Amino acid sequence: MLVSQGVDAALAGVLGLLIGSFLNVVIYRLPKMLERQWAAECADFAASAEGAIAAGGTGSSAAIEAKPVEPFNLMVPHSRCQGCGHAIRWYENVPVVSWLALRGKCSSCRAPISVRYPLVELATGALFAWCVWRMPGSYGALAWCGFAAALLALALIDWDTTLLPDDITLPLLWAGLLAAIAGFTGVSLANAVWGAVGGYVSLWAVYWLFKLATGKEGMGYGDFKLFAALGAWFGWQALVPIILMASVIGVVIGLALKFNSGLREGGYVPFGPFLAGAGFTAMFFGPDAILRAVGL
Repeated sequence: MLVSQGVDAALAGVLGLLIGSFLNVVIYRLPKMLERQWAAECADFAASAEGAIAAGGTGSSAAIEAKPVEPFNLMVPHSRCQGCGHAIRWYENVPVVSWLALRGKCSSCRAPISVRYPLVELATGALFAWCVWRMPGSYGALAWCGFAAALLALALIDWDTTLLPDDITLPLLWAGLLAAIAGFTGVSLANAVWGAVGGYVSLWAVYWLFKLATGKEGMGYGDFKLFAALGAWFGWQALVPIILMASVIGVVIGLALKFNSGLREGGYVPFGPFLAGAGFTAMFFGPDAILRAVGL
């Protein structure tokens, strides 16, 4: 039994390495895709306004030619070196192995390749292996693998860009509700729904109280949605433990960055990665263990 369980976990780990390679693409490209979408929407709005002005002034509509835009999504163009534009061949894109073989450098221009790429692949592989080892032969393991992959991607995207894309947070929320219906999370549907509602409303209230008191925005709407998603996966009872753990992680990392002069301009740190860290803690140890860790 243990041998079979170990083989399944190992296979899940290999799958996780492959998914981790794809997550690297998502982490890098999804924010840029959103920026392009927003830029296109702004351009369309400006063109419409210009056309309306022209029509009002001359009685004719302005003819505005749209410039062709090169496709840019999660599939195209193919991965390239950001330094020299070298197209990465398939054998240069094998998770972890290729980075080690290339010694962390582009095969063409020898520009360094960030160590984060293999670390994300290894982390995803380890998370997948853990889920399958913890829940052998269960469809629930696949659900938790998806949860872990989405949470890892959100944490790194938010850390890089202070964005928590709806393209991930909202499917993660709905997946939590569906997982509750399927019995994969051990949380009743009612508790999952109230967890989602409580997660969103609680941070929404904190946001507005802080804004009314200071005139500043302390967090973004993506944080509300991520906390709602965690509430859907773990139930409303887990909201207090998760927010406590996120706050503790945030304080520790924030102080470390301050002492090392690592804070960004304005002295802010995105909250999403700390929520994600608390979500992983709840996944590994359970929400009750968080309360015990903070002495409650």
